[in-house]
Amino acid sequence: MTSIPPQPTAPHDFEGDYRPANPDNPLAYLNPQNARVEAADLNYLVQLADALNTTLDLETLMRRTSELVREVIEYRIFAILLLNDRTHDLRMRFQIGHSPEVQRARIPLGQGIVGQVALTRQALLINDVATVEGYIPANPEMRSELAVPLIAKNRLIGVMDLESEKPDHFRPDHLHLLTMTASRIAQAIENARLYARVSRQAQTLTVLNEISAELTSILDLDPLLARIGQLLRRLIDYQMFSIMLLDDQGETLITRYAWRFGYAHAPLRRIPITSGLVGVAVREWRPINVPDVRKDPRYLPMNPETRSELIVPLFHKGRIIGVLDLEHTRAAFFNEEHERTLTTMAAQVAIAIENARLYQAVKRQERQLERDIAMAREVQLRLLPQAAPEHPHADMAVRFLPARTIGGDLYDFLDYGPGQTAIVLGDVSGKAAPAALFAALVSGIMRAAAAHCPGPAQMLKLLNDALQERKLESQYVVLLFALWNDENRTLQVANSGAVQPVFCRAGESVTVRAEGFPLGLFPDVTYEEFNIATQPGDAVVFISDGILDAENDEGEMYGDERLASLLCTHRGQAASQIAEAILADVTRFQGGRDRFDDETIIVLSVR
Repeated sequence: MTSIPPQPTAPHDFEGDYRPANPDNPLAYLNPQNARVEAADLNYLVQLADALNTTLDLETLMRRTSELVREVIEYRIFAILLLNDRTHDLRMRFQIGHSPEVQRARIPLGQGIVGQVALTRQALLINDVATVEGYIPANPEMRSELAVPLIAKNRLIGVMDLESEKPDHFRPDHLHLLTMTASRIAQAIENARLYARVSRQAQTLTVLNEISAELTSILDLDPLLARIGQLLRRLIDYQMFSIMLLDDQGETLITRYAWRFGYAHAPLRRIPITSGLVGVAVREWRPINVPDVRKDPRYLPMNPETRSELIVPLFHKGRIIGVLDLEHTRAAFFNEEHERTLTTMAAQVAIAIENARLYQAVKRQERQLERDIAMAREVQLRLLPQAAPEHPHADMAVRFLPARTIGGDLYDFLDYGPGQTAIVLGDVSGKAAPAALFAALVSGIMRAAAAHCPGPAQMLKLLNDALQERKLESQYVVLLFALWNDENRTLQVANSGAVQPVFCRAGESVTVRAEGFPLGLFPDVTYEEFNIATQPGDAVVFISDGILDAENDEGEMYGDERLASLLCTHRGQAASQIAEAILADVTRFQGGRDRFDDETIIVLSVR
C-alpha cells in the first residue's frame, strides 16, 4: 500500500489566515477577504443544494456539480470516481480534462491518491504530487491534487478528485468546503443511481413483457432461437451468445444457436454436463457469473477473446432443458442486474422453447399421419374393383370420387357363378383410418362368406352376426346388397340402412323401399329381401349418401328428386354415360364447395 504524508483534513488543522473566526460559522475567516469568501461559499452551497434537489439524472447531477465547484475552486482536472461493489475498485463515472485512456482505468483501493482516500475515507490535499511515493501520473503536467471521499449513510460510494498544474494551488478552505459538502453530493449521487436503477428496471420489465408476447407467437424452433438472441441485445450488450439445449438423455448440452461479434453461427458443439461452466450451471441448478474466465479452472476455452461469462439455466416444469450463455471480452462485465434480467427472461424463453418443440413434435406427427393416411387411401383404393363385370343383358358401371381424407365408402362386385353378380355398396361410420380399417374388415368377411353364395338377406345377417362377434364400440356399417341374375333379368335387393336405390322405367322413377338396421349395432337381426323383374331399357342407380347430401353455396342438398330426374333423362344411354352425367351434375350443383364425403355411384342398365 502506498504511503502518503499526512495532510490537513479538518477545520481544526487550519493555521494562519484560514483559522475560523467564529466556531459556529466555519466559513467566517480572519482573512480580510473573508467576507467575499464567505459570500461566494454560501452562494456555492445554495446553488449546490438547488442542483442536488432538482435533478435525478446522474450525468446532469455530476456535470452541474463540476460547474458549481469551478465557481469556488479553479481546477484543471475534475473527476468523480465510483466504487464498484463487485470488483472493489474505482471507475471513473464523470471527468473533465482526462484522456480516454485514463477514463478507462480502474484504480484498486489503496493505490494512488484517490485509492488511498477511498481506503482510509479521509480527504487529502497534496501540494506537490511529485513528492508523493506511489503517485499515479495520469497527467504529467499536474502538480497539486485535492481528493475527497464520497460517503452516503456510512458507505463509501466513490471519490471526488480535483487536480491543477500549479503547485500549492488548493487551499485548506477548499478542502474544508468540499469535505463539508461531500456527503450531500454522495447522497444525491446515490439517489440518482437508485432512480436510474428503478427506471432501468421499469424499462427492462416493459421490454421483457414485449419479448414474452413476441416469443410466444413464434412456433418454429430455429427462428425462435435466433429471435431470442436479437431481443436479448435490447437488455444486455453482450458480444458472444449461445443457446444450448440438453439432449434427450439429459447428459449433453448441444449448441442450437450461437452469435459472435455480430454474426450468427451454429457450431456443432456438444459439451457433457460434467465439464465446463455450462455444465456447472446445469448440475448446480443456478446461474454462473464469472468475472474472469482465465482465473476459473472450470472454463473450457471455446472463445479465446472471452473474459467474463454469464450462464443462466432454462427451467421448465421442474427440470432443466438447457442454458443461455453470454460472453464478453471485458472482465467483470456482467453484473447482478444482468443476472436478474437474464434469469427473468430465461423463464419465458424456456416456455417458448418447449412450446416450439411441442409444435415441432405435433408437426412431425401430422406429417407422419398424412403419410399413413395417403398409404391407407392407396390400400383402400386398391381393394376396390376398378371396373364392373360384363353381362349379355346388363351394362354396369361404377364411379368413385373420394373426399380429401380417407372415407368409409366401400363397393364391390362378387362373382356368384355363371350369369350372377352381387352388387355391394356400403358406408362405414366415421372417417379417416378407423373407417378404412373397418371397411376392410367388412369386405374381408363378406368375400369369405360369398364363397357359399348366400342370398342378399342371408348375407346381411351373416355380416351382422360376424361383426357382433368382433364388436367395436360405436362402429357400424350400412350396406346395400343386390344380386343380379342375367339369365332372367331379375334383381334381388336387401338393405341394412344404406341409401335406397332408384329404379327408372319408361321415364318414371321409383325408390326401392328396402330398409334394415345397420350392421354391427344389434344382435339377432333379420333383413327383408326384394325381387325386381326388369325389362330392356330399365335403369337402376345405387349411390352413397355423399351424392344426396352434397350441398351448394346456399346450403341446399342435391336430394333424390334431382337424382331421379337425371336418371330418367339419361336412361337410354350406356351405364358409364349415366354415371358420368350424375357426377357432372353433382359437381355443377356444389359449385366451389369442397367435397366433405366420398361420392360413389353404381349404375345398372338393362340391355
